[in-house]
Amino acid sequence: MTTDEPQRPDLARELIARATESATHRAKRVRDQLDAVQLGKGRHTDYANAKILGRILADHDWPGHRLVGPDGARAAWSIALHSDHDLNFLRAATTLLGRAVQAGDALVQHWAHLHDRALITSGRAQEYGTQLLLSPDGIELCPLRAPVSVDARRATVGLPPLAVALKAVRRRYTPDSSTDEAPTVVLAGAA
Repeated sequence: MTTDEPQRPDLARELIARATESATHRAKRVRDQLDAVQLGKGRHTDYANAKILGRILADHDWPGHRLVGPDGARAAWSIALHSDHDLNFLRAATTLLGRAVQAGDALVQHWAHLHDRALITSGRAQEYGTQLLLSPDGIELCPLRAPVSVDARRATVGLPPLAVALKAVRRRYTPDSSTDEAPTVVLAGAA
């Protein structure tokens, strides 16, 4: 990966702004701070973000570190990760991100998360254990293929053991003791 200035700082700024707005909205949703209109607006934002990212993918392939820098690449990944309303787009983004990883232009951990999201969205078991459900009962792991060997698969993509990742996510999403209930169901990632 490169530490040089990104080739397209304009695209980096747009991706970062869009991903930041979306993340802010998701944080409020997890805390159950949105009404029905705001929830709909958030879905519209995810659709619009995926459309913009789709144009970037068509013009440049995956917007990796060389094109948009590490922060822009992370923003592109976040946008793709939350485009599960369009399985075909999610699969295409996963493929392009995989190529960028092979070219040394993106993080393999991002690919693993996106790959798992595409599998879960298509109704299949995930490979790396990155996709979780946040429910009133706590954090639940989405279906996982071959759980016995998950830590070996996670190690191949630079992810910590699943127990360590789950502990960190559970700490982050423990309900605030001042509220009566845990947040509503939301997909979350386990790094």
